[in-house]
Amino acid sequence: MARPGLRRLLLLTAAAATAAVLAACGDGAASAGPSGAGGGAAKTIRIAYQAFPSGDLVVKNKGWLEGALPGYRITWTKFDSGASINTAFVAKAVDIAAIGSSPVARGLSAPLNIPYQVAFVLDVAGDNEALVARDGTGISSIADLRGKKVASPFASTSHYSLLAALARANVPESALTIVDLEPQDILAAWARGDIDAAYVWLPALDTLKKNGKVLVSSRELATAGKPTLDLGVVSTAFAEAHPDAVDAWRKAEARALTLIRTDRQAAAAAVGAELNISPADAGNQLSQGVFLDPAELSSPEWLGTPGKVGGLAGDLVSAAEFLKGQQKIDAVPDLATVQKAIYTKGLPDALS
Repeated sequence: MARPGLRRLLLLTAAAATAAVLAACGDGAASAGPSGAGGGAAKTIRIAYQAFPSGDLVVKNKGWLEGALPGYRITWTKFDSGASINTAFVAKAVDIAAIGSSPVARGLSAPLNIPYQVAFVLDVAGDNEALVARDGTGISSIADLRGKKVASPFASTSHYSLLAALARANVPESALTIVDLEPQDILAAWARGDIDAAYVWLPALDTLKKNGKVLVSSRELATAGKPTLDLGVVSTAFAEAHPDAVDAWRKAEARALTLIRTDRQAAAAAVGAELNISPADAGNQLSQGVFLDPAELSSPEWLGTPGKVGGLAGDLVSAAEFLKGQQKIDAVPDLATVQKAIYTKGLPDALS
């Protein structure tokens, strides 16, 4: 494990590199500034998305946000993990993002202390994230991972779930080799036989299952008290400067959740187009996740309402406590701090 000082140096270096890359792409506009700032130039919303089946891909594919906000220039940038999205937020290079609950817990904790807020629940991880052992490795249980090499994107929900699965099986992290690989790199390493198992999400997960055995899924871990989620977060500065744009984004995401629940075929066609897979495959992948009804988002279990933040804040604190126990963060934020990072403004009406 890297020393704390070295970790911070690496983080700052990565953040600077991300800022430089995105600025070179023309996506470094000060979109969190006052509306209409910049000599009349179009206001910009910089959205970070990930290639996993969700309503976020439906919103992107159908152009719903662009239709709702014609006065904004909206850019969508693909990221491979929550860790890289956190780096982009540190660099002030993104305004809104789809990101897992584990990297959000890490982002709200020291030393990152990222000023962003959770404004949406995209999905609850079910069978769409799992730990898979490659055929021929002799692994039939989590206990068999001792001495093996296991891959997962570090600081992701899958990484959190991997550590939770090991702790549940009383297998110390030191008993195996855990390597940090992004989903596309996991597929390459798997094909070469460089790794014995991997904890990852769809669509990479479906490829691994073709010649692998599922040891545990995030659905099972959730029932054991270690839930993981995909969340929609917005930078605090952007939310304060553009609350109407945040409302439009939440309404578009709620519309996508409704489509997934009421017209799975249409949702699968949109997701399939974004993932470059067939609608049938996309529909199968969507069936493995847990998608809430928009009305549930403002319930006491999830986001809550103004003045009465929901249980999601406690879930994030629990995730941070786990990460602190694994020495992945320096300190755990208190519940009041995390509650302030839950964006409940206008709920439940803002989702209708």
